[in-house]
Amino acid sequence: RVTLLELMMVKLSDKDSVISEEMNVFVRHADFLAVCFQEKCGAVLKLTAAADAEDEEALVTIRLLDVLCEMTSNNGQLEHLQAFPGLLETAVDTLRLTHLAGKQDVNIFTATHAVTGQEEISHPAVGFKSHLIRLIGNLCYKNKENQEKV
Repeated sequence: RVTLLELMMVKLSDKDSVISEEMNVFVRHADFLAVCFQEKCGAVLKLTAAADAEDEEALVTIRLLDVLCEMTSNNGQLEHLQAFPGLLETAVDTLRLTHLAGKQDVNIFTATHAVTGQEEISHPAVGFKSHLIRLIGNLCYKNKENQEKV
């Protein structure tokens, strides 16, 4: 699943090579990806425990967030995902929870706290909060209703 999501990321990132038929496929799958993210977003919070650093569900959720960020960076998919029920609320709630989890223990969600001395820790959750903020920003872009919610 992680590999499939990474392949989707590569395809979505290369906006020049995506033809309209492929974009329609991505839009049709956007709902499924959003639902999966909503169901699995709590799995990332388990990564605060060192024993769960390789939790597959959490890794899938991190990649789902990456794909949703990339999808909402594209105007064709943005409006569709802005109207998706509960996605914005889930992203805001998850951001709140990761912020609290980072305050209670070692904060693995931000790069500034993942550096020890001169050596950087390459934890899969580094940058998760910034990607949540990106998704929230994208979902609020030129959308007064979502801006009011936040």
